[in-house]
Amino acid sequence: MKNIFAARCGSLLFASVSTFALAPSAWAQDRVEASPAATPPAEAGGLEEIVVTARKRVETLQNIPVAVQAFTPAQIQRNNISSIERIAAATPNLTVGKATSGSGAQISLRGIGTPASALGIESSTAIIVDGAYYGNGRILNEGFFDLARIQVLKGPQALFFGKNATAGVIAIDSANPTTSFEGSARAGYEFRAQQVYGELMLSGPLTDTLGVRVALRGAKMFGGYSRNRATPVTYTINDILNRQPLQTVTAPPTTRKTPREREFVGRVTVQWEPIDGLTNVLKLSGALNHVEDPGWNNIVFSCANGTSTLQPGVPCERKWHFYHNDMPAEIAADFPYAKDGKLYADYRSFAITNNLEYALEGVTLTANTNYQFQRSQWLSDSDYQQRVTQLWAGSYERWRAFSEEVRATTNYDSPVNFMAGLLYQRTWLFANQPVYFGNSRVSTAPARDQYIAYEKYSTTDGETISPFTQVVWKVVPQIEVSAGIRYTHETKDSYYIHPVVRPGQIYRLNQPIFTKQTFNNYSPEIVVSYRPTSSLNIYGGFKTGYKSGGFSNESAYTNASDPADLDFEPEKAKGFEGGVKVTTLDNQLRLGLATYSYKYTNLQVDFFEAQSFRFLTTNAGSARTKGVELNADFAPRAVPGMSLRGSVNYNKAYYIRFIAPCVTGQTPAQGCQTTTASPFGGLFVQDLSGAPTANAPHWTGSLGGTYEAEAGGGLKIAVSTDARYSGSYNASPFHNPLATQGRYVNLDASLSLRADRWDVTLIGKNLTNRFVISGALDTPSTGSGTGTAAGILGDQRGYANNPRTVQLQFTYRY
Repeated sequence: MKNIFAARCGSLLFASVSTFALAPSAWAQDRVEASPAATPPAEAGGLEEIVVTARKRVETLQNIPVAVQAFTPAQIQRNNISSIERIAAATPNLTVGKATSGSGAQISLRGIGTPASALGIESSTAIIVDGAYYGNGRILNEGFFDLARIQVLKGPQALFFGKNATAGVIAIDSANPTTSFEGSARAGYEFRAQQVYGELMLSGPLTDTLGVRVALRGAKMFGGYSRNRATPVTYTINDILNRQPLQTVTAPPTTRKTPREREFVGRVTVQWEPIDGLTNVLKLSGALNHVEDPGWNNIVFSCANGTSTLQPGVPCERKWHFYHNDMPAEIAADFPYAKDGKLYADYRSFAITNNLEYALEGVTLTANTNYQFQRSQWLSDSDYQQRVTQLWAGSYERWRAFSEEVRATTNYDSPVNFMAGLLYQRTWLFANQPVYFGNSRVSTAPARDQYIAYEKYSTTDGETISPFTQVVWKVVPQIEVSAGIRYTHETKDSYYIHPVVRPGQIYRLNQPIFTKQTFNNYSPEIVVSYRPTSSLNIYGGFKTGYKSGGFSNESAYTNASDPADLDFEPEKAKGFEGGVKVTTLDNQLRLGLATYSYKYTNLQVDFFEAQSFRFLTTNAGSARTKGVELNADFAPRAVPGMSLRGSVNYNKAYYIRFIAPCVTGQTPAQGCQTTTASPFGGLFVQDLSGAPTANAPHWTGSLGGTYEAEAGGGLKIAVSTDARYSGSYNASPFHNPLATQGRYVNLDASLSLRADRWDVTLIGKNLTNRFVISGALDTPSTGSGTGTAAGILGDQRGYANNPRTVQLQFTYRY
């Protein structure tokens, strides 16, 4: 069988093998999980021992002095955790929303997050894939499958993961080649979106020193999660110079059920062990993703009068429907990135990741090399509501990054060991966005520019050099002290211009902004753990975090703006975290208690002024998050095959001091101050000191269980349920009273029938069908009278979760 597999795959992988010198992953980590990433207990029943790698070394969930939520391959498959949004759905205190414009990602952990509306802002929760940092929020467009483990680390993680991990880390590791031939094929159907999907995996050795794994996934929706209720809109386009009518056009409704997503994801992993102790793992991956309306989950869910400002009589509802129109073909023919006028979003990505590990006597050398390329192009109905004066935006974004991290870790049989390393990263970002509105045209302009109201063009080149070191000292066998520090030196060079501005608009034509930013930071950390027995771990420590400053590439440079409105300072965190982990009742019960308090300075936020389409990327003065988290896992030996899990979390995240812009239409009675001097280009301000941060419920929790039993005839039946509770919160960083999300419970469940080689699984997600918003901002052209008693708040649009879904999947292993 080995020879057959080698013959079939050898020619396909020859080119990959020849590029070993590039390389990332950690073979020592993945050898542990060559079965799964969790080692089963020696006896029937009881808890499984979960392996985690959060501190760049192999540890157990019990022994690591960090608050970690880990998902094993069995949990990932059982709950079909195939995207970052689905990781959030299974993790209390974590919210994720996918956005059309800006960074594309709204991620909040423990109430600390970043609005998705600014392209240049990177997430406060770092996304790490196979050891490499992904700084572009478009990574949410990618599906994840064939995984070895998922880890969610809470709190600042600067020492091990560098910049942009002030809130925490989501670390995703894909599976590595196995030591014997394995393969699987999966097919499934999701009923709500009418989605069909398939996966294929082949893994095994080509020679005694060379292994390969090929994994492919494809999916297509014939329907979608949201319904479009728009009707055709016919209107007249006037010449902007003489106001004479030029043409009459019709904007047809876009696709009725969206997003009608199509995706293809592929990964080839090659693992080479030429000599004892030397392991090289090369991963080549690519993704294609297409949706027919990039704003399908941007729902106008709350309005001051209960109905839409732009569509009087249409209620603003917390339901999965919207009113979007395609761009008329006459405009699309010349408008950049419009294609035929149908709304769409195309995403392409490619990545090479290489992990090289060389285990010598007493020291292990590792090198992680990564190159990533992402391209996003889309056309959006950016009013998010239907009206006779439409607004469309096209966009083209390109992101490239190269990084190299090298480190040496000692493992001497002595009380003191060290880790030292260096991270180097280069990034390149390009963004171009033309915008149409006002039913106007400049007939004397070049054909490409005639329908553009204004256009944005920007670039940012970044470079990071970051050495780090850690000392681990076993004071006595039961007490371990680890202390470390990371230094970050970072530069960012940015360019921004409006190359096209229609006469009469408020944007600055051909007035470029050049910025050269330099940031320096030291991030120390010290952690003490006391383990009197193998089943008890008491730990505490002081941690810091650093998140890159930068430039907001998709803001607008208006006559009222200042160049400083588009750049922002680094976000920093410092504080304390401690906890207790105990395994008891003969390895049947694991309890974890963590408490924390962190102060954040210069928390990064992005403000959208709906009347002038003006963005302001700024820093909140300071914020604090503090709380207590309790989690439990129970696997009774008296009931083999049963496991129960649950958590209760209290979190208080609030601004210590934040003088912020008033939201559109905010009145003095609602806190808008008209007499306080404004640092925001003349906008009125409000004092949010003491107010909660966005997406910060006080109480969250989860409760779930799994039971597997023999069904006779060599079959097994397994059932799993997980409920997630969230208290209410405000989804706007600026505390818009219309942006409140009420408390909710989401319920997921699965039912499987399994044999040795196959299984059939029914999976339900969000069975309670709760509509949940994970981020909100004012809708363009809504709201009025800011700072006056007659003010009317702008309509709120937000990033909605998926509705109830049910899917049936069949898996065959060979």
